[in-house]
Amino acid sequence: MSAWKPNPSAPLWDAVVNNETQDQFFADINIQHDRQQGPSCVATTLAMIARTTGAEVTVDEIKEVTNSQSPHTWSNALKPYGMQLAYCNNDLRRIENYIDELVEHDDLFLLSFYSIDPPSDPDESGKLCTAHIVTMHKDTIYDTAKNSGSGGIIAAQDYARLERQTKRIFRVVPLGYPRCV
Repeated sequence: MSAWKPNPSAPLWDAVVNNETQDQFFADINIQHDRQQGPSCVATTLAMIARTTGAEVTVDEIKEVTNSQSPHTWSNALKPYGMQLAYCNNDLRRIENYIDELVEHDDLFLLSFYSIDPPSDPDESGKLCTAHIVTMHKDTIYDTAKNSGSGGIIAAQDYARLERQTKRIFRVVPLGYPRCV
């Protein structure tokens, strides 16, 4: 064991573990972009994903069952639609440093990032800073803060906010998949 050294990096999605498959889970879905109303990127993003199953779910229905700061509730909100979330390995790297790796997976991900350079301590109200979440399907990003024709649907490598630091990365996986939030 004396030759062991720490590994300074990890893939965003680990290779097969415990008989998990590495298939594309949601390669054939059709995402319809939706523009968020107010600060509702989480609920709007989750509703867009749920609707890919044919469900007629509203953003308000998703808001009722989620807490915008609790990814566990996000994953639970997707379960009635046969989906759940799984954490990906990530750190504070800027999106531009791993976007190509995500594109190679050719699947469905949620990327959450800080809207400003994050401070290390929350303000007096307990808030750290504003964050945003977008959907990435294959090589396309769907940003609910923008209109579909003005950057709301864009090639991942051309996304205007690739310089932002990562907060969280999730892969959308089928309900019952062993790795989940």
